[in-house]
Amino acid sequence: MTIRAAKFTPEVLLSAPRRSAGIPSPDGSKVLYSVSTYSFAEHAKKFEIRVLDVESQQTTLITDNASASDPNWLGDKHILLLTSGDDGVTSVKVGKVNDFGNSSYTAGSIEGPVGNVKICTLDNNTFGFAVSGVATPDGELFNPEKAKKPRTTGRLYKGLFVRHWGAPQLDIMDHYITENRSNIFLGKLSKKDARFKLSELRNALKGTGLESPIEPFGGTDHFDISGTGLVFTAKDPDLNPATHTKTNIYISSSSSFWADSSSLGGSTPQKVEVYGSEGASTSPVFSPCGKKIAFLSMKTDTYESDKNQVFIIPDISRPSWVIHAYASEDGKGSWDRSPQSIIWSTDVLSRLYFLAEEHGRVCLFASNFTDRPGLSPPKLLVKGGAITNVQSLKGGDLFISSTSLIDNSLYSLLTLSSQNRECVFSLPDDPSNTETTKYISSQSKNGAMFGLSRKQIDEVHWSGAAKNTSVHAWVVKPSFFNSKEKYPLAYLIHGGPQGAWEDSWSTRWNPAVFAEQGYVVIAPNPTGSTGYGQDFVDAIQGEWGGLPYEDLVKGFEWIKENLDYVDTERSVALGGSYGGYMTNWIQGHPLGREFKALVTHDGVFSMSGQLASDELYFPFHDLKGKLWDNPEAWAKWDPSRFTQNWATPHLVIHSELDYRLTSSEGLAAFHTLQARGVESQFLTFPDENHWVLQPENSLLWHETVMDWINGYVGLPSYSESRKKIQ
Repeated sequence: MTIRAAKFTPEVLLSAPRRSAGIPSPDGSKVLYSVSTYSFAEHAKKFEIRVLDVESQQTTLITDNASASDPNWLGDKHILLLTSGDDGVTSVKVGKVNDFGNSSYTAGSIEGPVGNVKICTLDNNTFGFAVSGVATPDGELFNPEKAKKPRTTGRLYKGLFVRHWGAPQLDIMDHYITENRSNIFLGKLSKKDARFKLSELRNALKGTGLESPIEPFGGTDHFDISGTGLVFTAKDPDLNPATHTKTNIYISSSSSFWADSSSLGGSTPQKVEVYGSEGASTSPVFSPCGKKIAFLSMKTDTYESDKNQVFIIPDISRPSWVIHAYASEDGKGSWDRSPQSIIWSTDVLSRLYFLAEEHGRVCLFASNFTDRPGLSPPKLLVKGGAITNVQSLKGGDLFISSTSLIDNSLYSLLTLSSQNRECVFSLPDDPSNTETTKYISSQSKNGAMFGLSRKQIDEVHWSGAAKNTSVHAWVVKPSFFNSKEKYPLAYLIHGGPQGAWEDSWSTRWNPAVFAEQGYVVIAPNPTGSTGYGQDFVDAIQGEWGGLPYEDLVKGFEWIKENLDYVDTERSVALGGSYGGYMTNWIQGHPLGREFKALVTHDGVFSMSGQLASDELYFPFHDLKGKLWDNPEAWAKWDPSRFTQNWATPHLVIHSELDYRLTSSEGLAAFHTLQARGVESQFLTFPDENHWVLQPENSLLWHETVMDWINGYVGLPSYSESRKKIQ
């Protein structure tokens, strides 16, 4: 029986269980996952690590210790996870999957906070073990709980970064840079007398001056281990990290890599030269045999949204032998998609799988590996939703974790035999599809728990502003939609600008939660959006308020002329980050007069303010030069130059810990609105950064936004409706 929410509200969204990507056992019979749930009644968060039995569909609690993290399999019958203590020490726990609570024991203690566990099998009783943690300049693991406290709070900088934005969802907060750096630590788990014991850890990057994983989003995707060694990505140490995106791949490998626990790895990491590719190299992964490596690399330095291209090292004993897969004469590559991650198959065919954005989705592609360059482009294998993780099982089957606009967590399976068929599979979230991956588990019962269904989701296209372009947009309707009625429009503008609205779940900008208030939501992917070919992405350079704005104008006109159920006389526009820039830009231009209200979350007010951001390569690239070299380009797309036109009621949101776009941008926008006498409000959080992630704060964010826009289009107040329910 499915328990269904009476209405999908922000409170329901934020209190729904959040399930991680699944970690299948090697034989695929069980799935490890974590799940967190916030209760607004108790004002408390509950965290669990559980295991799902695929056949019986029964789930078993492994632990509800809030400090537990990084669950992994040790074979098919044992689980490893980390727990942290008040003293900053990390314990490595091991136990049987069918009785973890009674059988678990401490296999080792690590003298500081670590995470991003990776494990590789060395033999039946031994595993390679890797984690990342913050290291001091002398290479020792840093423990903030035991560190000596300085007597002064002053900081002196002689180079960049001064501070860097973070990813709180990964426990990395916006922070000022210190002398410490992220490093990778290696150890061995050996079984003796029926118990595993962890050896002393060794810092594999000690003395190199390198940092990996790279902040703020680097995790297990920035390094890999195998029986033959370690591979990782790190910023080029010879370049300014704030003005360059270049990162390198490094390999540390030998036939006796794991032999001596006291000197794991041994050799100094060797840099991989990727000729003709000067941008970021990321996502290195070993083949199952440990003799090959695949990774992604961008052609252009300073361009963080350049196309990822696939490179392969067929033999790690010859790291200078690097194959550019899907190469082309112009160096841009013959496959016009930008993969996000690489997965090796576990079968003897050595297939390569890729996750890549494709027309508002994140899809799975496949390609057979050869030692010859010029491979044919990968084949689209699974399309639909947003695939977040893929794991290759022993027999070659693929375990797939995904989300969609209606479902917050879906597990499914693509068998090896199915992969050889000449068809494109869909995810099992739509009854109308017959060729789907095999259903395993849905956290929300394909949206039914929220009262959502695929019939609410549609897609539309209109002609873009640039020649021979088309703009794709998602349409999300209320569950109570009636085609004979008219609904106000919520026009959502995504951030990036090199990003996209996808068929994916979000707890921050969820189109369905707006739709259930009574809106028809249109979420367009204008010029600069990813997943529609690299030319479409690149076209945003030097066009921040140009082509994307014109795409949005054309879209608004198309909606007015073609969607009879949308009341464009009752329209609102909302956006965050670059989307916030665009709402500020719209406010100063004719499209702004079409909306009853606007919402800017962490947007740019003045282009010169981006010099206070951390990653300077971003505006330097997108605005075609530095401010002092190309002041006209910076001025051309500056929203503050058009404040004489600001007239539409406007809610501005900006938090104090935002080091990506400083809070002065939001204050300047609000001050301008107030000085001009425009109806406006300002919402800020002293303890949030570029995102509002704390549940109670996020609920206030949603309540403020909903009340603001609902009041201008004639919909009921969200906060008043909450009070009636309470």
